[in-house]
Amino acid sequence: MNRSYALLLAFALLQGCQSLVPHKSEEQPAVAEADKPEAKPPVVYGSFKPDTLYSLLVAELAGQRNRFDIALANYVDQAQKTQDPGVSERAYRIAEYLGADEPALDTALIWARNDPQNLDAQRAAAIQLARAGRYDDSMAYMEKVLQGQGDTHFDFLALSAAETDQATRDGLLKSFDRLLVKYPDNGQLVFGKALLLNQDDKTEQALDLLEQHPPRNGEIAPILLRARLLQTLERGDEALPLLRTAIRDNPEDKRLRITYARTLVEQNHISEAKAEFENLLQQYPDDDELRYSLALVSMENKDWDEAEGYLQEMVERDSNVDAAHLNLGRIREERNLPAAALREYALVGPGPDYLPAQLRQADILIANGRSAEASRHLAEAREAQPDYAIQLYLIEAETLGNNGKEDQADQVLQQAIKRYPDDLNLLYTRAMLAEKRDDIVQMEQDLRAIITREPENAMALNALGYTLADRTTRYGEAKALIEKASQITPDDPAVLDSLGWVNYRLGHLDEAERLLRQALERLPDPEVAAHLGEVLWANGKRREARQVWAKAFAEQPDNPILRKTVLRLTGSETL
Repeated sequence: MNRSYALLLAFALLQGCQSLVPHKSEEQPAVAEADKPEAKPPVVYGSFKPDTLYSLLVAELAGQRNRFDIALANYVDQAQKTQDPGVSERAYRIAEYLGADEPALDTALIWARNDPQNLDAQRAAAIQLARAGRYDDSMAYMEKVLQGQGDTHFDFLALSAAETDQATRDGLLKSFDRLLVKYPDNGQLVFGKALLLNQDDKTEQALDLLEQHPPRNGEIAPILLRARLLQTLERGDEALPLLRTAIRDNPEDKRLRITYARTLVEQNHISEAKAEFENLLQQYPDDDELRYSLALVSMENKDWDEAEGYLQEMVERDSNVDAAHLNLGRIREERNLPAAALREYALVGPGPDYLPAQLRQADILIANGRSAEASRHLAEAREAQPDYAIQLYLIEAETLGNNGKEDQADQVLQQAIKRYPDDLNLLYTRAMLAEKRDDIVQMEQDLRAIITREPENAMALNALGYTLADRTTRYGEAKALIEKASQITPDDPAVLDSLGWVNYRLGHLDEAERLLRQALERLPDPEVAAHLGEVLWANGKRREARQVWAKAFAEQPDNPILRKTVLRLTGSETL
């Protein structure tokens, strides 16, 4: 909705000032027409004083003239002075619309305190208190809604805790538990607690809670959350029958059907997913998100003509045009039409799809021997879109490096760092390029510069530690760096791989094997597989080493690190 129009609605003209009459009981008698005196006395609006009425009229007129600061200030002031529920509600609505958190909280509390039977007022106070991190106070108001048998929704409380600290989330969880003792069968409380558990990465506990309390009265949100939790636990095959049953009971629920279609995609049932999205689009022909999903599923199924048709429809409908052009470019690449792909990518404007389109253009040009043209294009893009300049430098350097032009890539990074000397991403990229060029001195210099400025940068610590373990004999120094990275990100599989590798270099084969098994389980990457296989080989477990390598070869048969490792240890690149 147009912002000005929406606010004009919010600040509708006072029709006889009825909207500003103070809150009063319905027992107050109405004045009959026959009782009205013929003479017109001064108009009196309830018990408002003249200065209050004047302030509120000024607020209304200010709102009509887009002076929302005056409107909000006057309403908040009069809500505090009059404690009137009608005025405080209007003040709250204005503050909420404008995103003014403190006034919204203050006026919601005034409204709730002075209109205790109004469930909307109690819910508004609870929402604002939750946003302010006052979860126990928020729960007290939500319990009033529960007692009033309102349509209570506790999910906002759990969701509002997502960005808070652990202590706050723990406190909110205890509040939920206290309310669940009183209202054990309240589905919204169960749902809110499950959301909180999921935020704390207690996925299995959240799933157990939902399974112990099946939703009643056609509640859909708990089913959707349960399906997502199953996916997180890599049990998506269990989510499918759950969703099918829910769709059978709620055949018209769009959310369920979309979730089911997306779960089919995640479970690699592409043809079935495509059929589901086709049915949905037929039922909701104006939903371009469905059209886009169907285009992506068609691309996954290599139905290029169908995907192209849906994407062209999006362009014609002027809907998500940049994403459409980006994917049309990918289809042209799949069909080996680089010139047509470049034309599509060039149509992608600033936004989330801009950098991927620039990357594809650069890659096509450089891979086809047109690196000078790629550099000119990216230089022009940096001038036209200065907010993307650093990312465009990174795209140019990485694309040149990936196409065997490391010296040109280094020149680009030197230019970029001269222009943006404080950007750590540029330094890190130059460090990785230096390692690729066997310039360990430059690599170490750049990584240490990053660590000096960000001592807790686990990525830089791990990169330097791994390279020292892999390319030098400075194993003790390497281990100290990697162990520090591990303290910062203990579950990072890349750090586990490095820690395993430095232990191997130090001759600690059993510890290296243990760590590398963990790393490969969390990150089935061919380089990790190469490392684990080498440790198993050195530990006398050569049959298992071959099995580890064979599995990695099946996924990425051309991985250079894997091939070099196998060739060095077995004398052959094949198993």
